[in-house]
Amino acid sequence: MSCHLDALAVGAHDPSALARFWAGLLGRDTVEGPGGVDVPPGEDPGLRLRFLPTARPRAGRNRMHLDLTSATPGDQRATVERALALGGRHLDVGQLPEEEHVVLADPEGNEFCVIEAGNRFLEGCGPVGAVACDGTRAVGLFWAAALAWPLVWDEGEETAVQSPRGGPKVTWGGSPPAPGTGRGRLHLDLVPDGGDREAEADRLVGLGAARAGTTAGGAVELADPDGTGFRLL
Repeated sequence: MSCHLDALAVGAHDPSALARFWAGLLGRDTVEGPGGVDVPPGEDPGLRLRFLPTARPRAGRNRMHLDLTSATPGDQRATVERALALGGRHLDVGQLPEEEHVVLADPEGNEFCVIEAGNRFLEGCGPVGAVACDGTRAVGLFWAAALAWPLVWDEGEETAVQSPRGGPKVTWGGSPPAPGTGRGRLHLDLVPDGGDREAEADRLVGLGAARAGTTAGGAVELADPDGTGFRLL
């Protein structure tokens, strides 16, 4: 069995409005679905964004965020200006004055970064460079095995994986998420390649995941070895 990354899902109080923000920022379209609103990838390979309704209030900093790339300094400025015009805002998360990336929040307060031009780590990744996550080295190894994606960075507690086809990286900075928080406002949605969801869930549990229940729609709720929740659709 195997699975693939279907989307980065984002819980939102107004999924349609938040999807329009991200579609406008990335130059993509929105697609209404039965459970929410998708912003399909603008390139292949790319990352689908999925906006799902939630009534839960935001609690603290998200455990994952998007890193957007810039081709030139002017491109970085234009992305920041576009985000602000669409309803985003600057955000202070303790970044240092000498750091060149710009930290912003979308209209519902979700953090994201616009990375400076010339960043070698995200070179060739496309406009969405990475899903940057809190997480230990062990969880990076888990996701490499879960997705069958090679480790493209493994130094200290910091890890990153990337599809063999390219596209965005998924990175872990070595900081584990707060204990007991489960599936956050942002989480990963997976789909089994062979269609046998239960067999794939068992495989993921064998790799170190834990079952956390089943949604009303039948998705299997799981948590990775750091306790961060994700769904198998």
